[in-house]
Amino acid sequence: MERLILCGGGHVSLELAYVAARLEFEVTVIDDRPEFANTDRFPMAHQVLCMPFDQALNQLGSRDSDYFAILTRGHAFDKDCLAQVLRGQYAYVGMIGSRTKVAAVYKALREEGFSQEMLDGVYSPIGLSIGGQTPAEIAVAIAAQLIQVRAQRGPGAVKPPEGPGVLCTIIEKHGSAPRGVGTWMLVRPDGSCAGTIGGGAVEYEAKNHALALWQSGGSEEVVEYDLSHAAAELGMVCGGRVKVRFTPRKI
Repeated sequence: MERLILCGGGHVSLELAYVAARLEFEVTVIDDRPEFANTDRFPMAHQVLCMPFDQALNQLGSRDSDYFAILTRGHAFDKDCLAQVLRGQYAYVGMIGSRTKVAAVYKALREEGFSQEMLDGVYSPIGLSIGGQTPAEIAVAIAAQLIQVRAQRGPGAVKPPEGPGVLCTIIEKHGSAPRGVGTWMLVRPDGSCAGTIGGGAVEYEAKNHALALWQSGGSEEVVEYDLSHAAAELGMVCGGRVKVRFTPRKI
């Protein structure tokens, strides 16, 4: 699962954390203020670190599937966080702020040796330009951009987590099925899931099939699901077929 690391625990971060958790990001919040960095404020977060930003980023490390949203309370913190993120790995980094503020941060980073090419890869001002004003609206704009970047990277960009369960992978798609080839969902023995193969009836049936396969001790198999019949019953013109490979993993 991709991590979304929120640098700053303010109002926009709070709204974005709620949305991102629903989008199946593993949310981490870092801030040096106890009143902003605590699990009571961020119950949806996988991890909340209350410590200086540089220490928190060092502790977290970085990987090429990480998403960073820099939403701190000041220019200096933003600049320091961005510099540290740019030295590591990431799939996405965005920074909040006006164009004047962003230009000032970029100027300081160029003076520290960061290339213009590297700075051009930062999404700043952060989020899609949809006219958001309130913290919730800005969070929606940022979340939309995260979705856009994740879609561009494709389903194979993030590997399934380790652990036992049945890995369900779409290996073939025909028509207007919602998710593409390579999309995966790991169904754990307790019925919890990581990832998604599109939701709806197909995902429900696939989850039940995966649990039955796990409980029976069966081996890998492929099942085809036809969405056309369900769509017709609901008066919809969409439909399609997907083939899902079920791979039990004992470790």
